[in-house]
Amino acid sequence: MTPVELPGGDGGIGFDDLQYAASVGVIVPAGRTGALDLVDPGTGAVAQVTGFSADEVYGGGHGEGTTSAVVGGGWLLAIDRTAMRLDVVDPATRAIVAHAALAASPDYVRWIDATGEAWVTEPDGEQIEVFRIAADGAASRGATVHVAGGPESLVVSPRRGVAYAHLWHGKTVAIDVASRRVTATWANGCTGSRGIALDEARGWLFVGCAEGQVTVLDVDHDATTLGHADTDAGVDIIAYAPALHRIYAPASKTGTLAVLAVGDGGELATVATVALAKGSHCATTDGAGRVWACDPDHGRLLAVTGLP
Repeated sequence: MTPVELPGGDGGIGFDDLQYAASVGVIVPAGRTGALDLVDPGTGAVAQVTGFSADEVYGGGHGEGTTSAVVGGGWLLAIDRTAMRLDVVDPATRAIVAHAALAASPDYVRWIDATGEAWVTEPDGEQIEVFRIAADGAASRGATVHVAGGPESLVVSPRRGVAYAHLWHGKTVAIDVASRRVTATWANGCTGSRGIALDEARGWLFVGCAEGQVTVLDVDHDATTLGHADTDAGVDIIAYAPALHRIYAPASKTGTLAVLAVGDGGELATVATVALAKGSHCATTDGAGRVWACDPDHGRLLAVTGLP
């Protein structure tokens, strides 16, 4: 395991959503530092997008500055929780070129390629705000998707034209992208629904449960449960490597990472448990066998390699 120090990270960073895109590297919204960090997975070098809300003091949690970002439509799209806005970044210049005000405190931002839209989850408002992103980066508000009891997490299936999100307590919803309506609600086996990931080819949705579990739902067959595995408690943001058939589930209570093998029928088996750091609750993978986990108290990333 190799620590990757982030600028301004001394004293802690309230990490939340981590992503990876081949065009920019590991996408690290660095919370209170006021920056969106882009980490080269090969070298660990850090490039920054600045201009987000900053806070000198880390108070725990992840409520300050930018905490979620994604590549979409040739842009980097990032939320700023403090300013309650969606920012549009030019990845070539690493400059914020446009922004739009949000109606409620944001959590996740995801890109819908088929419609050229950014979807921003707002759990406090029990809704998703939909923004159209123009060719010059301008963001204009469109529809609002009501999600009673959520939404927590968000993942999109372009093949199905469906987005999936959780309700906070034991359920997952399917949202039709075209109509922007919830079309199905399924039990997911969790007491506290948290992380989400998707095997797009096989239609398997992975659900991270806060109490310490990962379950597999077959979204093409009425969310039939295919498998589950117990983990340490405190599971939040999980990651999936489809080429390796591995789920990575960090558990903040123990600071460990469960590595789960996904079988041909969707069954799960724990193949390793790796020590991370106290409070580590979010992870992503670059698909090359490397897992990138957050270390909030030390304001850095942990690069984990050599996993089975």
